[in-house]
Amino acid sequence: MDERVREHAEVLVDWSARVEAGDDVVVSVAEGAHELGVAVAEALGERGATVTTVYGSSELSRAYLKGVEAGTDGDVDAGDFDSDPAVDRALFEAADAYLRIGGGRNTTATADVDRSTRQAYAKARQGVREARMDTDWVSTVHPTRSLAQQAGMAYEEYRDFVYDAVLRDWESLADEMARLKAILDAGEEVRIVTERDGAPDTDVTMSIAGRTAVNSAASVAYDSHNLPSGEVFTAPYDTAGEVFFDVPMTIDATRVRNVHLVFEDGAVVDFAAGAGEDALASVLDTDPGARRLGELGVGMNRGIDRVTDSILFDEKMGDTVHLAVGRAYDACLPDGESGTESAVHVDMIADVSERSSVTVDGEVVQRDGVFRWEDGFER
Repeated sequence: MDERVREHAEVLVDWSARVEAGDDVVVSVAEGAHELGVAVAEALGERGATVTTVYGSSELSRAYLKGVEAGTDGDVDAGDFDSDPAVDRALFEAADAYLRIGGGRNTTATADVDRSTRQAYAKARQGVREARMDTDWVSTVHPTRSLAQQAGMAYEEYRDFVYDAVLRDWESLADEMARLKAILDAGEEVRIVTERDGAPDTDVTMSIAGRTAVNSAASVAYDSHNLPSGEVFTAPYDTAGEVFFDVPMTIDATRVRNVHLVFEDGAVVDFAAGAGEDALASVLDTDPGARRLGELGVGMNRGIDRVTDSILFDEKMGDTVHLAVGRAYDACLPDGESGTESAVHVDMIADVSERSSVTVDGEVVQRDGVFRWEDGFER
């Protein structure tokens, strides 16, 4: 076993999930993630935790959903699924932590499942998702050949990329990201401007007053649930203006490029995409909350230096910002406030490495990808 696999497991169990003796831990292991699953199970055993493992297979999910389509002649809605599956809810309600280890054999395994079927299934399982998110949950991936292929890399090259992103000095990065968190916590309005071909293609403002930013340092101790992480995010509202997302992404098993959104009174009122516009439209039509922002995130993990078509990595990449339509995270909201509610949370990413500025209350915090506390910042 590559020693980096064991290091990955140790970071996941100790730094990210903060597992302690006696904790009940559910571990979901994808088809291609067996090796990391083994290392994680060993680490959990050494720490005195109790482990329940489940098989996280997208191919099994596809088979089930195709079966539902066949049983309903393709006319599927949320009522065709158990809206409160007792077994799944009980599993997560009894768990202290949930570790999801991704790394399947096919990154588009559910591509031939009708989009409305996937949406209906997501809506029906919202209660399970909420129970899972009430645990100390962390999501990570094991480098697989399918993910390497999706990223356009050789397998060995991709493994190096993953471990450069995961095996970081997380305490030092957390200290740096705390600077941006402090600025966002004290701020009231964020403005993002980018230019293309000599003219603005993004000029969007949003309120962040009363919100709490999350220093997403890959640990539940920081209200952070992804490994790797390396972003600071908050829950904006009252969004106005337009934004262009130039980083390609996969949404609902569909490749989407060059997304343009127009906001008025906090909601998307117009949209376009150079590719995958139907998938974008489907997301925005999920429910009323899907047309409002649930997240503003700023990527700060410079160990992630290229786009890989995986949101787990791409949204954390240095020199990027991302906005998510749909559900807001409770960690960013005042007690008693729900923020944007939706069955979806879909991130879209913009490159801010050139001809760009991120401003908080009129003061530039980042210009052309450089933060104001870094060398090379131009005021």
